Amino acid sequence: MLVSQILKLKADDGVVTIGPAASVADAANMLSTRKIGSVVVSSDNKTALGILSERDIVREIGKRGAGCLSETVDSMMTKKLVTCTSSDRADSILSQMTEGRFRHMPVVEGGEMIGLITLGDVVKARLSELSMEKDALEGMIMGH
Repeated sequence: MLVSQILKLKADDGVVTIGPAASVADAANMLSTRKIGSVVVSSDNKTALGILSERDIVREIGKRGAGCLSETVDSMMTKKLVTCTSSDRADSILSQMTEGRFRHMPVVEGGEMIGLITLGDVVKARLSELSMEKDALEGMIMGH
């Protein structure tokens, strides 16, 4: 399955973004309110500068205390962003996310974000794909 197919299956294909100068507290509030695990950092809602996840925030609070919530998003975001394109395959993305130990990946075409896929999206797509393969093989074995 391709990333483009995964994006079509998502109920909401928009990318939630926050500006780099926003406070980490504002980002945490956004994550909580929207019930999402990460927010893409962008100045123009098109170009990804980085990503900030719940895990990033919790780790920093654990290291430095709640005072870090007043810092800016760009001081805490992951700057080395791993992205994919709509033509990438789900199994490849699943491997990248597993090896890199991250759960969110912006989908970029021509330098602009067109979506965001999560580990859950990719696993769901892969399970669906495996189920279809299983059904096809069973049909072939039973002569249908």
